[in-house]
Amino acid sequence: MALKPHRGERAADMTGQYQHNIDAKGRLFIPAKLREELGETFYVTMGTDRCLSVYSDASWAKFTEKFESLPYTKTKAMRPLFANAAKCEPDAQGRILIPQKLRTYADLHKDVVVIGVSNRAEIWNADAWHAVEEEELNPENLAAVMEELGF
Repeated sequence: MALKPHRGERAADMTGQYQHNIDAKGRLFIPAKLREELGETFYVTMGTDRCLSVYSDASWAKFTEKFESLPYTKTKAMRPLFANAAKCEPDAQGRILIPQKLRTYADLHKDVVVIGVSNRAEIWNADAWHAVEEEELNPENLAAVMEELGF
């Protein structure tokens, strides 16, 4: 679901991939480039493909607004996403605490990859991310996506 910026607000520009470690307390460093886009407060929740999705405060508000406009029969499947969302504020070192339930969901132990995906960031188990990258990064998939985008 693409989120468009409100008038006068610029679109998020999260790109890149960054290898980091989760420490023994469950804290993860969020790269400065992504923190700039995410702002001082952001939300971490379950993402697709067993990763975690990270939304800026503004993107989360828009996501919630769209969610609230859906019929109840469609929203009940998304209860876990909201029930397990964590509001995060990076500490002075740029780290956030990822709750144990979210770490378990995404199989995050030590080595992780944080990626920028346009309007959000994603946090991946490093091995899972490398497998996805290997599977998806091929000329046929890229051509199909570019065609769908009109390029």
